[in-house]
Amino acid sequence: MSTNTCNKTVLKNVPYYDRPRERLLRVGAIHLSDTELLAILLRTGRENETAYQLAARLLATFGDLHGLAQAAHSELTEIKGIGQVKAIELQAALELGRRLHSTPRQRRAAIRLPRDVAELMAPELAHLTQEHFVCLFLNTKNHVIGKQTIFVGSLDSSIVHPREVFKEAIRRSSASVICLHNHPSGDPTPSREDIAVTHTLREAGELVGISLLDHVIIGDGKYISMKEQGYM
Repeated sequence: MSTNTCNKTVLKNVPYYDRPRERLLRVGAIHLSDTELLAILLRTGRENETAYQLAARLLATFGDLHGLAQAAHSELTEIKGIGQVKAIELQAALELGRRLHSTPRQRRAAIRLPRDVAELMAPELAHLTQEHFVCLFLNTKNHVIGKQTIFVGSLDSSIVHPREVFKEAIRRSSASVICLHNHPSGDPTPSREDIAVTHTLREAGELVGISLLDHVIIGDGKYISMKEQGYM
């Protein structure tokens, strides 16, 4: 019997709760118990003790995750099977969880008007020496949930392809998209290429069900909204 076949046979005979990595891939981390998640962090147990069993013993020793999070490094290393490295990794993971819980979520920018787009992005784009075509991805409340630079260089409808724009929009589960780019000359007056790209993206958005809300051109201290100018 080959080594791979032997490993698969051994894994098949291991109880499901001793295979937390496989369970996480199958059902997602949210459905795993505290013991299973700890076992993934520990990776290995000791002789005659699996990582799952070691994790269960840890929780029993300190009461629960809160007690484990309060444990000193020296207290952790007193547990058989928990060496210096495992103790450090556990403390780092628990501290990350604490910070995530205690840090307020950053407020997302809301886009109401073309001016909001310009104020948000002009500091980043206005002084660039090349054109940057950027997409803002919005949720149903017009909050920005993502940003992606799609292309750098002279704008052309054959280069800025709808596939790249809406692939990102779909990946982020966006409700709508706002496109923008800068004019290094400082003059935001739309070119024929700008107008053509806008029409192409608007039509593509209608097909996939993700609206193109606007295409904003950033100049030096000024901007132009293709929607306000009647190009959409």
